[in-house]
Amino acid sequence: MELQEILWQKDGICTDIEMYFHSNYKLNYMKSEECTYILFRRGGVITADTYFNSFSIGKWKKYTKVQSVSVKLILQGKFNVNLCWKQKVHDMYMERELKSVIVDAPEREELTLEFPEESKGMLFFRIEALEKGGIFYGGSYMTSIGPDEIKPVKLGIVICTYKREKFVRDNVRLFNKEILQNEHSLLYGKLEVFISDNGQSLEADHLESSQIHILKNKNAGGAGGFTRGLLEILKLPKQGGITHALLMDDDIVVDTAVIVKTAIILSLLKEEYADAFIGGAMLRADQRNIQVESGASWNAGNLISLKAGLDLRLWENCLRNEQEEYREFNAWWYCCFPMEIVREDNLPLPIFIRGDDLEYGLRNMKTLILMNGICVWHEPFENKYSSFLEYYIIRNRMIDNAFHFPAWGKREVIKTLIGTYKREGYLYRYQNVALYMKGIRDFLKGIDFLEQTDPEKLHREILAAGYKAVPAEQLEVPFMHQEYERGRFENHSRLHEVVRKCSINGYLLPAKHTRTVPMAQARPEFVWRAKTILFYDIVENKGFVTHRSVRRFIVQGFQVLGTIAAIWLRYDQAKKSYQSRGKEIMCRAFWEQYLEM
Repeated sequence: MELQEILWQKDGICTDIEMYFHSNYKLNYMKSEECTYILFRRGGVITADTYFNSFSIGKWKKYTKVQSVSVKLILQGKFNVNLCWKQKVHDMYMERELKSVIVDAPEREELTLEFPEESKGMLFFRIEALEKGGIFYGGSYMTSIGPDEIKPVKLGIVICTYKREKFVRDNVRLFNKEILQNEHSLLYGKLEVFISDNGQSLEADHLESSQIHILKNKNAGGAGGFTRGLLEILKLPKQGGITHALLMDDDIVVDTAVIVKTAIILSLLKEEYADAFIGGAMLRADQRNIQVESGASWNAGNLISLKAGLDLRLWENCLRNEQEEYREFNAWWYCCFPMEIVREDNLPLPIFIRGDDLEYGLRNMKTLILMNGICVWHEPFENKYSSFLEYYIIRNRMIDNAFHFPAWGKREVIKTLIGTYKREGYLYRYQNVALYMKGIRDFLKGIDFLEQTDPEKLHREILAAGYKAVPAEQLEVPFMHQEYERGRFENHSRLHEVVRKCSINGYLLPAKHTRTVPMAQARPEFVWRAKTILFYDIVENKGFVTHRSVRRFIVQGFQVLGTIAAIWLRYDQAKKSYQSRGKEIMCRAFWEQYLEM
């Protein structure tokens, strides 16, 4: 049985060779109508100790029924083939050559070699050409397993989208070409796609088929879109139907081989891991070798992105990924779980965005399987900034903690409020402070507010209350790149830090500057004594401007005090309403009414 195909770099997916093979020279990739292959020079070596082409033996053995592993290599020419093993323990990297074979294949030939038994770390192969003109056509990692040990798996991909037509069209085209209309795919006939069109802007006639369903949906955010897809799957017959839901963002880049690998793992899970989630790491879309997150911990709302910043071209970092650590959820850019947990009384919370994926994971996830090679590429978050999120961040954090960390109480809420008032007030982003206070006050209204509020109408109000980035030519302050760079890297002395804090970030001193800072990475120390601040997004060439107002800062200080009083009086009662009546907003009847189905 094939476990994992040997992958090649792909245009439009990932073209970084070192994510697939390491070599001692510049590889000569060739393409024919039938396949991709590598043409060797004499002495050329390729090694598969890489993110996509190593084999995570420790995880395969822990979670699945796989015991023996072999590798099938398709070769032509004379080679020395080595089977190898690596593992990281503390700061030590251990490596062994497990087997070495000389191959002499005048014609194209399949070679299958079995790895000696290993139970941790990674397995991989190394190929050295002993003469010029040798060809490597690819292959796969294999196992011997009885058909009665393979569980039937059918995936239901759920995508929530809001007016991102191009991304959806591209991914649908990819699914059709490589899986849905490809009889050679291992997932042919075992995949359906449900796209919740929250913006109701997709051309369904051009996209729909018997396996692709376009669902015109009310804009109830990511939570509403993903839940709509799950509800549609629940309507299908269980016998021979979809066994697992795979939730994916609409603006990702994904290799369909990742989906196939996910399905293979699911089909071989041990009984004790039958309810496991499989998560995909997020890699940067602009630097496709850099990992942003591989699993995460909630930490009462102080999110911890695990294994962030790793350069996956390096085998040392691939081994770092092999080491498992405590994790609580996987974001829904790529998250797969069994439909058995998706019951009519166990659906996500209607919290629009920010927190729907983590709450559902905290509620249902016992085991999260993460593996090298299972990933998507997504625009990094530091390139994104949305003022309106201040509302959802605090409101949903309070809701999630009411269910999963009730010890996070009034004092903690007040502390975060004061911190936000100071940070955003020092940046003159007074509208953000107002949004943050609104998020708290709406939570204090209890579960009835969430249950009875129209999410589309509320979201329009929240959007209108935040800052809007406009094109550079429409800004009242001209963008100066040198000033922008100074705002990113300027260092300050210890004395400056003391003066800045004593002067309340310059509010007690005359204002005299116009400063330009990164929109998503602005810090108060960069704008000390500024009169006007330009927040600029250099990727989108957009920005917005704020102005210092001592009066508004003081007025909002009194509003913060009023909000603190409200927290002290009503927080415990609101928290109890979620804890005692939470099931009301997790059930099918509520969601069908909420989405006006």
